[in-house]
Amino acid sequence: MLRSPEFLLLLPAFVLVGWFWRGLRLQSPLRAVILILATLLLTDPVIQHRQNALDLYVLLDRSDSTEDRIDKGLPEWSRLLEQAKPGRNDTLNFVNYASEIADLGADGSSFTGSRKLTKTGLALQSIAAQVDEKRPSRILLFTDGFSTEPLHQAAAQLRSRGIPLDFRLVRDQKENDFRLSEFRFPERVQTGEPFLISVTIRGSTDSSFPLILRRNGQVLTESNIKLVDGLATVEFTDRIQRPGAYEYHAEIRPENDAHLGNNSSKRWIEITGGPRLILVSPYQNDPIEKSLSALGFTVDTIRDPSQLKAGALAGARAVILNNVPAHHVPRDFLEALDFFVREQGGGLLMAGGERSFGSGGYFQSAIDPLLPVSMELKNEHRKLSVALAIVMDRSGSMAVKVGGNMTKMDLANSGAANAIDLLGAMDQVTVFAVDSEPTKVVPLTQVQNRKAELGAKVRKIQSAGGGIFVYAGLEAAWKELEKSPAGTRHIILFSDAQDSEEPGAYKNLIHTLTDHGATLSVIGLGTPADVDAALLEDIANRGNGRIFFSDQAVDIPKIFAQETVTIARSAFVKDPVGTQATGRWSEISPKPIEWPKQIDGYNLSYARPDATVSLISTDEYAAPLIAHARRGLGRSAAASFPLGGEYSEFVRNWPGYGDFLQTLGRFLMGENTPPGIALRHRHEGTRLTLDLLYDTEEWSQKLVAIPPKVRLQDETGSAPYDLPWRRISPGHFSLTRDLAEGSVVRGAVQIGEHALSFGPLSVGSSIEWAFEPERLTELRSVSAQTGGRELLDLSKAWLRPPFTAETRLRIPLGIALILLVLTEALLTRTGWKLPQLAIPNRLPKAKTERRKPVQKAKPAQVSGPPPASPTPVPETDPEQSDRRSRFQRAKDRK
Repeated sequence: MLRSPEFLLLLPAFVLVGWFWRGLRLQSPLRAVILILATLLLTDPVIQHRQNALDLYVLLDRSDSTEDRIDKGLPEWSRLLEQAKPGRNDTLNFVNYASEIADLGADGSSFTGSRKLTKTGLALQSIAAQVDEKRPSRILLFTDGFSTEPLHQAAAQLRSRGIPLDFRLVRDQKENDFRLSEFRFPERVQTGEPFLISVTIRGSTDSSFPLILRRNGQVLTESNIKLVDGLATVEFTDRIQRPGAYEYHAEIRPENDAHLGNNSSKRWIEITGGPRLILVSPYQNDPIEKSLSALGFTVDTIRDPSQLKAGALAGARAVILNNVPAHHVPRDFLEALDFFVREQGGGLLMAGGERSFGSGGYFQSAIDPLLPVSMELKNEHRKLSVALAIVMDRSGSMAVKVGGNMTKMDLANSGAANAIDLLGAMDQVTVFAVDSEPTKVVPLTQVQNRKAELGAKVRKIQSAGGGIFVYAGLEAAWKELEKSPAGTRHIILFSDAQDSEEPGAYKNLIHTLTDHGATLSVIGLGTPADVDAALLEDIANRGNGRIFFSDQAVDIPKIFAQETVTIARSAFVKDPVGTQATGRWSEISPKPIEWPKQIDGYNLSYARPDATVSLISTDEYAAPLIAHARRGLGRSAAASFPLGGEYSEFVRNWPGYGDFLQTLGRFLMGENTPPGIALRHRHEGTRLTLDLLYDTEEWSQKLVAIPPKVRLQDETGSAPYDLPWRRISPGHFSLTRDLAEGSVVRGAVQIGEHALSFGPLSVGSSIEWAFEPERLTELRSVSAQTGGRELLDLSKAWLRPPFTAETRLRIPLGIALILLVLTEALLTRTGWKLPQLAIPNRLPKAKTERRKPVQKAKPAQVSGPPPASPTPVPETDPEQSDRRSRFQRAKDRK
C-alpha cells in the first residue's frame, strides 16, 4: 500500500478525471484549468537550475602521525583559500578529525580530541550526511594519506551525492621510515602446543638493525635483521607449558628513523588448559597448593606478586590471596579483580595473616568492596595508641593541576586529612610541609575531638616552589615523634619521585628511629622508573615500612587511608581463640563439616550486611572467621585465620583441612559452562567481532527469556559497559565494536548466571603509524571515483562540480489543484456562473436537428364538435431540462 503524502495529493486528480469524463462540460474555464493541472500533476514535473555557489569543506587530519604539520600549514592554507574564493555565496568550512570529529574553533584552536586513530572514512561520511543537497559541495582533505579504516563506504556516499574529494598530502612520502608492519600469532593455543610468531618489517631503504622479542617483559631473543627491497619477515616458534595469558612485545631499533611510533607492537596469547586456581602466596611450600593439587585442582602459584598482570586471569576460575600485602600486588591486577568477579563470574578468597586484610593495607583498596567482611575497626577494639607523623612535599611540582581544578597539593592535603580522620581519640599526630626547609603545620597533638580542626589546617598547605629536602623533613618529624610515649610510632613521607633532593645522612637517621621502635613508609608520586624512585624505595626498606608508587594523583588519598589503617586500625589477634559454628555452611555444601576447636590467631573484622557467616570466634568480638557472599555473577570468601605460615599450626593439623579447601574451592570456581553454547572472538586492527553460537533446540527459549549481555572493560579500570547484539541467523548472534587504539580489553558474555569470558585483547598498538602503501592507493582511487584530484595549487580548490539542482512541483501543483476543486464545488453549490467558453458544436447535424414527426393516416371524419387545440409547451433552459431529466431518471429507478 502506498502511503506517501504525494500520492494522497494525486487522489483528487484521479477522482476529477472520472467525474469530468462522465459529464464533462468544458464551457466552464475553471474546470478546464482543473483538468489541465490534473494532467500536468500526473507527469511529475521538475524544474532544473544551476547553482552559482559552492560549499567547500576542508578536512584537517589531526592524528598523531601528521604530528604538527597541520598546525604549521593551516594559517597559510586558510589565507590562500579565502583569497581564491570566487563569490560571497561560497562558504568555507574547516573540520578537524582524528579518532573523532570536531569543527575548527572560531579562534583556530587546535584539536583536543583523541589522536590515536585516523578515521578518514568516518569524517567523509559525516560531511556527506550534513551537506545541503540543494547546493554544490566539495571536500578538500589535508592528510598524510594513511587512514586506519577502509574508505569504500564513504566513497559510495560521496558518489551518490555528487561530492568530489580533493586531497593534499602533508607528508613527504620519501621520508626515511622503518616500521614494524605485522606481528602475528594465534590468539589461543593449548598448553604445551607449539605456535608460530611472525614479524614483518618494512622500510623506505634497505638496512640492518636489531629486532627484540619479549614475553611478559623477559627477552626471548634479540637478532639482527636485514631489509631486502624494503621488506623483511622473521619467524619464531614458542611453546608454553602453563595455562594463562601472556603478553608478547616486538621492537625494532633502526638508526635515523623518522618516526619512532611504529617501531613496536604488543599482543596477547591465551594458553588454555583445565579450570585452574591462581594462588598468590609468599610461602615456598604453601599447604593450600599442596592440598588442592592432591585433590585434582590445577593450581597456578605466583610467589612474586609484582609479576602479576590482569592477563593472568584469562582462563582462571578463582584467585586466592594468602597473606600477601596490598603494596606488593600491582594496582592494575587488583583493579582487574572486580571485573573478574562481578562480570566474568570468577571467585576470590582472602586468607588471614599479619600481612592480610587491614594489616596488609587492603582497606579502601580496589578489592575492599568485594570482600564479605569490613576491615575498618571500632575504636573500642584498638589496644595501643598511635603517634603518626606526616611529612608532606610542598615543592613546585605539587602546584600542577590534575583535573577538576585541583592540584597535586590539594589531593595530597586531602589524603593527609583523611589519615587524621582515621585515627582514634587517644592517638597523636604531627604534620610537616617541606620544600627547602620543614614547616610545622600541626605540632604533636592528641586527636581527641579535634579531627575537623586539624584537617582544616592540613588542607591549607600550599606549594611553595623548589624541591623537597628529604633529610630535613625526616629529621624534623622524628624530633617531634620522639616526644611521644605511644606504643606505635610511625612516619609517612609523601614525596615526588622526580624531585626528592638532599637526602643527606638519611641512613643514620633511619637507623636511629628504627632502634627506638619507630617505622617509616613512603608514598611516591610517580613510577618506580623515575629518577628518585630508588632513593624513596631504600628509605622505606630501611624504615621497615612500605613503599607506594602512583603516577595518578587521584589515588593519593586512598593510599594515605590504606597506610593509616595498616598502622592505626588494623588488628591481628595473636592469641589462640575458640571457634563456634553458625550452621550456615550448608549454603555452600550440604555435607556437614567438623570445624577446628580453636585457631592460633586471626584478623579482626566485621561481617557485611549481605555476607553469610559460617564460623565465628568465641571471644568478646564474636568476629567472623569464615564468611562468603555473592558479588555480581561471582563469589567471594574470607578466611580470617591463617591457612599457612605463622599462626597456622593448629589449622594445618586439622583433619578437615583438605575437605574444607576442596569445598570452598569448588564454591569459588562456580558451575561449568553448560553445553550447547560457545563464544568465538576475533579482532582486526581496532575492530572487535564476537560471535555467539548456540544450539537452537536447547537455547532458543532461554535466550528469548534472558537475552545475552556483553560487558567490556579496558585496562584503565573504567566502569564496564554493555554492547548490543545483532541476530544473524537461528543459532547465531554477532556484534562488532571499534575499540580504543593501544588499549587492552577484557570481556564477558553473560547468559543468566553463566559467563563466557574472553581477553585480554591488545588493540593494535601501532595502527596509526603503520603507513601501509595500500591505504594511500585507496585514497587516490576514492578521489578519482568521485571526480576529485590531488590538489597542489589551492587557488583551484573552488572548482564547481557539475551540479544541477532540481525542484519538484508535485506538492505546489497538488495544493493548487485541491484549492481549485474546492472553488469549483463552491461555485456549483451557490449557483454562481463564470463566463462560458465558446466551444464550436462539431457533432453531426443529424444528431442535432429535431426529427420530423411521422405522418399518420387521418381518421374518418365524424360529426361533432371540433377537437381541442393542444396546449403549447413552453421552451425550457437546456441545463434545467437536463437536471429534470436526471431527477426523473433517479425517480424511475426508485
